[in-house]
Parts: sequence; C-alpha cells; structure tokens
Amino acid sequence: MLKMNKYSFIKNAAVLGVASLSLSLLSTSSSFSDGHIYGENNPVTVKGYKGSKTDSTAYTGQIARQLQHNSLKKIVSNGNPNDPSSNTLNKMINYFENKDKTKTMAILDPKSSSKFPVKQKIVGEISTGSNLAGKADKRPQLSWPNNMSGSDVIRFMIKKASKISGGVDTRNGMNYPQLISKYTMGAVLYHQSCDNYLDEKMTASNKPYKKGAAYTGKEHSWDEAFGYWGAAAHTMTLSAKQSYDVAKKKDLKAADFNKDGVVDLYKEMTYGHAYYASAFDKGGKTNYLKTVTKAFIDGRKIITAADGNKLSSSDLTKVQDLAQEICSNWAQVISEAVHKYAGSVYKDLIAVEKALSSGSGMEKAMSKYLKHWGELKGFAMALQSGVENKSDTFNRLNRMMGFGPLMPNLSQVVGIDSSGNYLKDQGSSIGYYKLHMIKIQKLMAKEYALKSRSNDVTGGMASLIETLGTKKSAEND
Repeated sequence: MLKMNKYSFIKNAAVLGVASLSLSLLSTSSSFSDGHIYGENNPVTVKGYKGSKTDSTAYTGQIARQLQHNSLKKIVSNGNPNDPSSNTLNKMINYFENKDKTKTMAILDPKSSSKFPVKQKIVGEISTGSNLAGKADKRPQLSWPNNMSGSDVIRFMIKKASKISGGVDTRNGMNYPQLISKYTMGAVLYHQSCDNYLDEKMTASNKPYKKGAAYTGKEHSWDEAFGYWGAAAHTMTLSAKQSYDVAKKKDLKAADFNKDGVVDLYKEMTYGHAYYASAFDKGGKTNYLKTVTKAFIDGRKIITAADGNKLSSSDLTKVQDLAQEICSNWAQVISEAVHKYAGSVYKDLIAVEKALSSGSGMEKAMSKYLKHWGELKGFAMALQSGVENKSDTFNRLNRMMGFGPLMPNLSQVVGIDSSGNYLKDQGSSIGYYKLHMIKIQKLMAKEYALKSRSNDVTGGMASLIETLGTKKSAEND
C-alpha cells in the first residue's frame, strides 16, 4: 500500500532535484531505445502461455479513456441546446458512459490533419471495452455540494452543460468544459492510478491476469497506471517542450517515433497530466514528466524480471517506493495547476474590478475569469481524488474557493437544491476573494513543496491586506 503523507511529498520533492539533474545529463538521441521506451523488452512471463503474443505490455483501455475524455470536452465546448438536431446531451453521455463495442465512436480530439496525421479515427480501434463512468471515483466528493459520488458529479455537470450554448453558465459562473475536463482527469485517471492500480494492487502477487492473457495482474496494473499518466511511450527521448508540442499537435517529427508518417494515438501521443507536467517542466524549474515516466519504466523492469513469479520482499519494496514516487510527483503536477490558476483568477479579478469601475470590458474580463476559475476548481477537485488523506488542507482549499466563483454582484453558489438548481448567497468582497487566491497559492506551495509556482501572486499579500484594512481574513483560513 502507498503510505502517502505530508512528509513523503516533501521527501520526494527533494529527490526531484537530483532526478532532474541526472535526467538532464541524458542524451535525447536514439540511445534511449535500449530500455528507455515504455513497453520495450517486456516479454510474456505467464507460465504456460499458449498464445501468439510476445509482448506483455497492454494499456489500450486507458488510452481509449484519454480519447473519450478529450472528445467529451470537445462536445461540451461546442454544444448548442438551441439546435435539437445536435443531440448534445446524448453525445456527452455516450462519451462518458458507453463503450465503443461497435467501433462507431469517433475520436474528436486529436483529429487528423495534414500537419499532424493520426493513425486511429475511432476509439474502438484502440479498445472496445472502456468507458469513463465505470472508473470514476465512487466516494462522496466534499469539494462539490450534496456529497455526490465522483461519477454523479460529472453526470450533473454534463446535464447542466447540455442546456447552455458553449457549456458556459454566465449566470452562476460555471465553465463546464473546464470543470468537466479537469475533474474527470482527476476522478478517473489520477484516481484509478494512485488509489487503485499503484495502491492496493501493488502486492507481491504476480499471478496471470486471467486465463489466456499474455500478462500477469501485476504487469497489467502497472501498465494501466502508465496509460492513465498519459505520456508517449518514447517520452524519455523528448524534451519537455517537445512533449508539450506533441500534445498541442504542433510537432509531428517529435511524435512520430517509428517514422511511419502518422501518429499512433496508442503509443506516440501525449495526454492528460503528462501534458501538464510537460507544460511546467519546459519552464526549467521542474522535471515531473521524466521523473514519473522513468519511475514507470524502472518499475516495469522489476516486475518483468520476476518472470511471472511472486515478487521478492526487496523487489516489492522497490516497486512500492517507485509507485509512491509516481503518485507524489503526480499530485505535485495537479497542485502546481491549482497554484497557477489561483494566480490567473487573482489577475482576472483585478480586470473585473476595473471593468466595474470603468463600465466597459466586463464581457471579456468575465470570460477569462470563468475559464480560469473552472480550471482552478476542476484541478482542486481532481487533487482530492487520490489516495492521500489531507482533510485539513482540502477543507481549507474548498472553503476558500467555494462551490462557485464570486460574481461581480457578490453572489456565489453555496449549494444545490433537491431539484438540481443552484442555491446562491452573498459572498465576501472581491478584495477578500482575491486574498483567498493568494492563500490558496501559499497553501499549495507549502503542502506540496512546489518548485514551478507558475503565476505566483503571493508577493501582493501584504499590500492587499493593508488595502482591505484588516488582518482578520489572513488568519481565518
């Protein structure tokens, strides 16, 4: 089991600096092809296996869910409730709840283009047995009203989004494309990896996954977690910027590792949290992407070397340590995103204040504010989907952020009634809400030993408190 606590995050953050230095010395040349490509040199170790496969690596279901997530976000962003023929709600539900058994679920993102051609066009080309809903966090979510399960929170948001053009509720301040995307990444991808595959399934047992399978349960659990991380198999040959540009569909040369002219969405694409790790790492202060990816490769080598036998005590300890390193760094990536978007919201609120004062520019200011708040809230909810119990930190985070953004008229969502309607009340001033954003950044930096600290606005705390005229709000959270 993973033993995650505040000190393990700080410990891993210290190790991160050493890992960053050692990895920076490694060449990005083809020398990496020997043991530095995920899935390479993983022979079948199942005793008595009679099939034709020679490779035990398999994480197709996880990549299918990455594609379902990407496509769901695209539908939410383009929804038009005024056009009955668009059938927006059913499309959203389809990509969230259904499996592509009939191979008819189109991949909406990434779509093939002349500059970035992709190999697969249908989700079922990769996996016909995967959906998002079945893997979403089933625990009560204290970061959202009414203690819904993670899957029910996403369904609730989907239904709300289907009634609004473009998925943005300007009355209540909910940007559903961002909320649904960022929270789904946590409630499915991060949750399944760090509160399932790399947690309770990391025991010494190494039995066959099922009759006829070409991999053991331990091999498959490790592979599945890697698929949820979202890194391309050849990530160790890429710089952080290259990995980032692959996710943005801007660097075909970097993506096309086997040089066949197309991007294999199973092995050659960057998704999800690996993309955000790349975004932070390209700033030069962190090395989350390669620290996590290398830990996945190293752990798989140990499991493969067991040759289908039960892991020894020393090997199990090594694998569990690597699992902890993966999940602590993964949590840091998400908390870096919370830190970043708290800073964005702070800056957006300054623009909102100016628009209120001048009487112009409010539409533009609010558009950016609601987008960034949706990213902030979604990532904050995602952070709470892992294995670690940080109830005090999470309670403070939820309290300072609230269930909805503070609107210009100072109203804020505080709950949901029995009919599914938002309940609102008067919040504090915009100044106090700005202060909460600074305190969120300080909380994340302290609890997760952050290195990147993108969009840092904490330097303005003293002057803001002075402007507000009281120190009370700096002490009550």
